[in-house]
Amino acid sequence: MLGFEVKHWRLNGLLRPAVCAACGVALFALVLLQACSKDASVEAKGEDPRKKLVIPVSVGVAVQKTVPVQILAIGNVQAYSTVVVKSKVGGELVEVHFKEGQELKKGAMLFTIDPKPFEAQLRQAEAALARDKAQLLNARKQAERYASVVQKGFVSQEQYDQIATSAAAYEASVKADEAAAETARLNLKYCSIQCPIDGTAGELKVHQGNLVKDNDSDKPLVTVNQVSPIYVSFSIPAQNLPEIRKNMASKKLQVQATVPDSGLQPALGELVFVDNAVDTATGTILLKASFPNRDRALWPGQFVNVVLTLSTLPDAVTLPSQAIQSGQEGQFVFVVKPDSTVEYRLVFLGRSFENEIVVAKGISPGEKVVTDGHLRLNSGMQVRIVENGSGSGEKAAQ
Repeated sequence: MLGFEVKHWRLNGLLRPAVCAACGVALFALVLLQACSKDASVEAKGEDPRKKLVIPVSVGVAVQKTVPVQILAIGNVQAYSTVVVKSKVGGELVEVHFKEGQELKKGAMLFTIDPKPFEAQLRQAEAALARDKAQLLNARKQAERYASVVQKGFVSQEQYDQIATSAAAYEASVKADEAAAETARLNLKYCSIQCPIDGTAGELKVHQGNLVKDNDSDKPLVTVNQVSPIYVSFSIPAQNLPEIRKNMASKKLQVQATVPDSGLQPALGELVFVDNAVDTATGTILLKASFPNRDRALWPGQFVNVVLTLSTLPDAVTLPSQAIQSGQEGQFVFVVKPDSTVEYRLVFLGRSFENEIVVAKGISPGEKVVTDGHLRLNSGMQVRIVENGSGSGEKAAQ
């Protein structure tokens, strides 16, 4: 017999026995034994407790479609053509005909240099030319007169030779004067400086009233950049060169350029240049693409994201990139089966395209794969598809 003392206590005028500590321990042990026996009976029936845990997940669908084969790079925008405007003659800059940053057309007036000194030089050259032409005319007439009488012996051969030589000398002087006059005309023409290309004017380096030197390399007048069309240069690994050359031989390769964080649509252009040598220091090769740039979205000096499209892969099976997981055996996905359980499956990947990855082997079109909620998943677990599974697995665990 158990030796314990039964105490009584009064509640609402009635005497009731109080349960002792030993009886409480015995009662708890009895309940625990019953629970264990129930668990043992569940396991004996072969039930998997994991199937009772339902994990919320987001899913994506394997899609079969045509996928472009692309190369991504960082590019630098360059002016299609750049002209550093200098003066061919020296003098005072008397007028500037444009504003900084102005859009200019080919042939538009840019600068005027004081033409007065060059007008005087032209008049002087023309006067010298007229004088020598008159002397040449007289010398030719004398040579003709002496030629008719030298055969009759009225003048000596020596005198005739002197007259003929003088006429030839004046003829040479006239040619020199013509060249001097042409040079003076050119110098006068150079006083009016015109825009050589369609482009955008840069910062004005020399202002009205200053003296300019001819062909001054240290201080050009202005720089004009042609920005429509425009170039984007970029470098790619040299191992991609054979594929690029192969595709260039059959078609024009499309290039997209996007200004980061601008919200603008990608600019479309085409590949126009492949450098003739690989950079041995970096193992890359320089390429250039041309863009119409009619909206002036690209500007010289910008860095842009470049996408070069080489070809397309027809009937490729793609998955969202967030569905791909990495494990000890390689890349894998969780495939959602028709009974709402998941299956662990290894996949073999191909090229990536935007937010998708081409799966070469392991997935069939139309199969659903988990894109969010992988954390607590194992093969055979029950899942529930939700609109947005971000963090849902953690909430279910709590």
